[in-house]
Amino acid sequence: MLNQSDLSTLNKNDRVDHFLLVKKIESRLTKANKSYLFLELGDKSATLSANIWDNFDEISATLSAGDIVKVIGVIEDYQGTRQIRPYSINKSTSSEEVSSIDFLPCSKRDLKVMISEFTKRIEKIKEPFLKKLLKNIFNDENLNKFASAPAGKSWHHSYLHGLIEHTLEIIRICDLMCDIHPEINRDLLITGAMMHDFGKTSELSYNNSFDYTDKGKLLGHIVISAMLINEEAKKIPGFPEVTKECLLHLILSHQGKLEFASPVVPKTLEAITLYQADELSAKVNAYKNAIFSQVNSESGWTKFISLASTDLFKHSMTPDKDNEINKSLFD
Repeated sequence: MLNQSDLSTLNKNDRVDHFLLVKKIESRLTKANKSYLFLELGDKSATLSANIWDNFDEISATLSAGDIVKVIGVIEDYQGTRQIRPYSINKSTSSEEVSSIDFLPCSKRDLKVMISEFTKRIEKIKEPFLKKLLKNIFNDENLNKFASAPAGKSWHHSYLHGLIEHTLEIIRICDLMCDIHPEINRDLLITGAMMHDFGKTSELSYNNSFDYTDKGKLLGHIVISAMLINEEAKKIPGFPEVTKECLLHLILSHQGKLEFASPVVPKTLEAITLYQADELSAKVNAYKNAIFSQVNSESGWTKFISLASTDLFKHSMTPDKDNEINKSLFD
């Protein structure tokens, strides 16, 4: 483990003497057509930008996203946002005992607790074909992959174990909606919730940094999930065709709109519930992370966030202390 302070704890004028992960590196131009090198450097706690204005050809030629570098510099403030002013950036050598896993953010929830919640919820499925399907798909190997993966590259739950955390949030929302609206087919909806993002285990890579795999770029997680369900359902004798079609519809429509890459829009009670539950979990997590990592301490506002189509405000109200993140959802 690295013995260095978290980036999130550093303030203006604090010295940077850290191993950091290169998350982005790009050659850019100013409005006056002056070239500079833009980097995003981070650890588990935060990601900060850094600009190099002169003599950066060697750095640009030898570094790429996913590399680990030793950075000497200082924290400065630019328009209310912290960034690094680097004095030197050097790629780490193999002799330096630093692993990329040291720099990847991970869920604050206990992983064993989340896996236990997930497997217990599978056991509560009453419909035998859906239960068999889930148990076949979430074997030990697939469950480990599912529990390790992030739920996204950068927007929501974009950290190790983020996919299972996101899925558990959706399950809880869906169960609540089934309590309110008993007309919803609970087993079908929960199965769809568990499977809707399973394709992200193949869509995303997360060894050195979070990025898309070739398979993810070519097919996308929606298609990957749907193909897997179709294949596994065929292996179960007598699996009802209508059940399979309704489950596939949940997967194919869970992003809600054609312009959001859903092949179809939600057309069942279960599908509209899953879409809204997915939206709620994803956006609350994304907004929360943006507010607590990007807010200007003086104004209380973030910069304009394109994915949110707005800037965000952090108020001074005290949060609810009874809302314990590690409290079991299904006891």
